[in-house]
Amino acid sequence: MSQHTRALTEFLAGLAYKQIPEPVLARTEDLFLDWLGSALASAGSHPIPLFERYAQKMGPADGPARILVNGQSSSAYFAALVNAASSHLVEQDDLHNSSVLHPATVVFPAALAAAQDLGKSGRELLVASVAGYEAGIRIGEFLGRSHYRIFHTTATVGTLAAAVAVGKLMDFDQQQFTHLLGSAGTQAAGLWEFLRDAADSKQLHTAKAAADGLLAAYLTADGLTGAQNILEGEQGMAAGMSRDAEPSKLSDRLGTRWALAETSFKFHASCRHTHPAADALLVLMQREGLRADDIASVTTRVHQGAIDVLGRVTVPQTVHQAKFSMGTVLGLIALYGKAGLTEFHSHALSDPRVGEFREKVSMTLDPEVDGAYPARWLGRVEVTTADGRTLHGAIDEPKGDPGNTLSRAELEDKFRRLVQFSAARSDDEAGALIDTVWRLRELQRLDALA
Repeated sequence: MSQHTRALTEFLAGLAYKQIPEPVLARTEDLFLDWLGSALASAGSHPIPLFERYAQKMGPADGPARILVNGQSSSAYFAALVNAASSHLVEQDDLHNSSVLHPATVVFPAALAAAQDLGKSGRELLVASVAGYEAGIRIGEFLGRSHYRIFHTTATVGTLAAAVAVGKLMDFDQQQFTHLLGSAGTQAAGLWEFLRDAADSKQLHTAKAAADGLLAAYLTADGLTGAQNILEGEQGMAAGMSRDAEPSKLSDRLGTRWALAETSFKFHASCRHTHPAADALLVLMQREGLRADDIASVTTRVHQGAIDVLGRVTVPQTVHQAKFSMGTVLGLIALYGKAGLTEFHSHALSDPRVGEFREKVSMTLDPEVDGAYPARWLGRVEVTTADGRTLHGAIDEPKGDPGNTLSRAELEDKFRRLVQFSAARSDDEAGALIDTVWRLRELQRLDALA
């Protein structure tokens, strides 16, 4: 085992509630509420009912953990499976920039389900979640940009992040965390090819990551061993899944740099790669007083990761695929001033003006933007107007980034809108859930989070 993997596992084993700064604990509560809203927002939307039916068929009729979208109880494994699938559908879950990882949708489903199963407290859930974020983000950074080009990092690294969160609930020592990473890492999978076909694999990715991470932890607790050097070994994850792995990222400032606090919230209901350009276009249109009809063309200047992911979608066939279409997102921004759940479901595919605007949009690789990525996601657009002018828009921090974050009031508003969208909970129930999350540290059990 390398010094960096050892440092990471020693940090995870020793992490205690009292070591975590108050702002990090508060941020974890913010992220949890944001995740909960994403999970509830997809109630009834394809393909989530497929996962619900699978859990009903293969899982127990009752259990200690709760499936959020339908309120049914099940085992921790199947609750984690469905909750992770549901929280990655509406594209409103969080993202950590430099690891290009969506931590919430894999960490919280596994941690909450296991905490309900094991009778853990809110404080224990918070510590476990911090552990999952800190490990997952560093492993994602370690695997580098080349990994993300082929592999969906939230699926691969997400398996290890989920496993770590559950392992922390079980008070694993350093050796157990080493075995845990081995068993989680050997299951890690998830490929981007699904985007070309508008397939449903993205929800399968997060479902399996959370459930397989939980599986690895429960088996490790019972004595299952795993590879001792799964991250850096000759036949480990970096060897098979990366060309630019940096082992030092695994132990980067452990205990002083709280990577969880760097995580961004999603403002628009679309792939995060579209957000910088969307914000830059919105700023430009407001500054210049432009309407959609005033725009002849838009060139978005982007990083290579955006081209790799968004370039696979030309004419979107489903609402979910539309969220990975730069032109569709910018069309909604130009025509409606926002790209939220309502705009996507009501206009993305049915409004011909959105399709017409999509054809005006192109992406080009920009050296400045690409050089800053993934640590910073810069937004740069060049607009040619119908009367022949060339205008430029730029933003350095998309709405939701740590330097341009959402306040608790904004997070509460977002949560209510997400829940209203699916009608998964009443307004009163939504308010009660918000209050429960803000009291998470006081809860001795987590049955109220249902």
